[in-house]
Amino acid sequence: MYDVLIAGAGPAGCAAAAYLAGRGLRVLLAERQRLPRYKSCSGILIQKSLDLIAQDLGQTVPDRVTCAPADNRGMVFTDDQGREYRFEQGGRNVWRDRFDGWLAELARARGAEVTDGALATGCEDLGDAVAVHFPGRTERARYLLDCTGVTGVLRRKLTGRRGGYITTFQTFHRGVIDLDPHYFYAYLQPELSQYDAWFNVKDGLLVLGVSARETGRIAEFHPKFLAYLASRHGLRIGKALRAERWLMPRVEPGCPVCPGQGRVLLAGEAAGFLNPMGEGISAALESGRLAAEAVAAHLHDPPAALRAYAEAAAPLQSYMQRQWRLVGQLSGTFREMAAAAPQI
Repeated sequence: MYDVLIAGAGPAGCAAAAYLAGRGLRVLLAERQRLPRYKSCSGILIQKSLDLIAQDLGQTVPDRVTCAPADNRGMVFTDDQGREYRFEQGGRNVWRDRFDGWLAELARARGAEVTDGALATGCEDLGDAVAVHFPGRTERARYLLDCTGVTGVLRRKLTGRRGGYITTFQTFHRGVIDLDPHYFYAYLQPELSQYDAWFNVKDGLLVLGVSARETGRIAEFHPKFLAYLASRHGLRIGKALRAERWLMPRVEPGCPVCPGQGRVLLAGEAAGFLNPMGEGISAALESGRLAAEAVAAHLHDPPAALRAYAEAAAPLQSYMQRQWRLVGQLSGTFREMAAAAPQI
């Protein structure tokens, strides 16, 4: 029997696996995709993410996981009135498959057993353990850490909620634009999306994305966004070389989170942690480590582990609330987030 089974080898799962295995616990890190896994994402590591990687993993991000321009210098927001706000801070520009693959390598190097192509389809409390079901087999562990993201099967079965989703769509092009490629650009005008639209550069490819609550409106918003960038910033592109569609959670007012139940703890998006503009990497790294610390400290006392995790994660939730309140002040689309009371 494993001490901890971790479902999901993204930043939350890998951070937890590296922490627990490094302390001598028997850990299974199971990923439903084939490794290195890919996720449609901005791939921007903000300074907080870099600090967490240094503090918690004792590492710096290697050049082999970055893409050009490797140094990100901040974010530029355009509010719903067309006013621009620039937030300067250092960061790194990465490909998510390379970055997540590197994190999984760290977890394996510290002693975690890592398996891919393993979709967790359900779990059940056995009293002194939790059983996690995969196609054709069942594994047992003292704890399950669900880091499978917002669409994970385990999260839905545990909480009984599917939650709201935002559909994201982005295309990759060769072309030119009159914007500094060292920044990530987010546009909050309601005529361009139902959430946000964005632009950044990866290895010379212009990445152009939009998001919507109503999936059917993606086809309406994406060409509008391209036309906006063409008229405002001189965008000139060729045919799309690649297109990606993804889901991310719709964060509710107050930023409610679910730390878990019984022997099952949730981290990352599965728990509800997501910062504005889809910045979930820092929250995933931090919540994964916090959940791991609670389990390691209370291996034989699940109620104490859950309480310790919830208490330790409260400042992270508060940070997320502050970020969303700021965005709520910049755009009517998120106005409800500006004054919402904290929720757990």
